[in-house]
Amino acid sequence: MGELPVQEEDFVIAVDGGLSYCGILEVEPDLILGDFDSVSEQEKLAIEVLQEAIPERIVELPVEKDDTDMLAALKQGLKLGYRDFRIYAGTGGRFDHTLANIQCLLYLKNHEATGYLVDGTGMILVLQNEAIHLNRNLEGYLSLFALGKEAKGVTIQGMKYTLEDYTLTNDYPIGISNEFIGEESCISVEDGELVCMISYCQ
Repeated sequence: MGELPVQEEDFVIAVDGGLSYCGILEVEPDLILGDFDSVSEQEKLAIEVLQEAIPERIVELPVEKDDTDMLAALKQGLKLGYRDFRIYAGTGGRFDHTLANIQCLLYLKNHEATGYLVDGTGMILVLQNEAIHLNRNLEGYLSLFALGKEAKGVTIQGMKYTLEDYTLTNDYPIGISNEFIGEESCISVEDGELVCMISYCQ
């Protein structure tokens, strides 16, 4: 995953098994949250010690609940006033967890916030009735998918394959594996939601 770019003003939430990644990357979380069903026995013991010493930094959730641990963490961040989120280590392991985390990105959009799923190979974001500009230095691939039934007015500029005012549907993956060509690119959607996946060259 590489180095976690944490700034002094950032608020770091370790979500369940994400606590182990914080340890590997030597990042001290401001909050540890989850039902802790995917942490090691050693980490469970460490969490118990922390609960005694600094209980305000531990939020233990029930195993049976409606919100995923990730969504609960994002809600906590929103409650604290944060509007820009980076989710690390949220795309590996189980596919259902990855899909749930993509839905969490849309949850953030619907609550006037922005989020990115970030890993060592790329990132995922959700666009909703908006345009984004991507740096000309990016190398690799970009794939777009309609998150709802359809996304209208999709335009792609500055990439190998362009589109103009196109309607993407969720049953035809025409938006996969576009290529960066050394130009500033622009992706926009007028009506609907797009999952935007950027895969870096390895």
